[in-house]
Amino acid sequence: MRSTRDRIRHAILFEVIGLALIIPLGTLAFGLHASAMGVIGIGSAVTATAWNYVYNLGFDHAMQRLKGHTRKSLPLRVGHAVLFEAGLLVILLPPIAWYLGIGLLEALVMDLAIAAFYVAYAFLFNLAYDRAFPVTGWAEAAPAR
Repeated sequence: MRSTRDRIRHAILFEVIGLALIIPLGTLAFGLHASAMGVIGIGSAVTATAWNYVYNLGFDHAMQRLKGHTRKSLPLRVGHAVLFEAGLLVILLPPIAWYLGIGLLEALVMDLAIAAFYVAYAFLFNLAYDRAFPVTGWAEAAPAR
């Protein structure tokens, strides 16, 4: 399993690279001023960083308990990314609506577009991260008998 230090590195890299992409893209896509998109992006990043740590720690513990390892298959990686974004969507929707002074439906459409970006980004980032920083000492799954 990943160490706390590695999880912190993962979360920080994920959010910094994500912000560098989402602020200019969101400004263009939603017609917001860069400062408004920056507030949404940074507020979301801080929230997502905390959620990232808690979610991935819980996910890895569940995998370790259920499978005896933390290696993720391609379908599991897709599910992992989608579940992460669904949880984050629930957390972020009310503050985004409040900050922009828009209805929950408008905020939902915006948040879904951002979530769609982050689902793809999370999948690619985590795949690259696992290759760049492999976990040593993964427990091997017991062979089927």
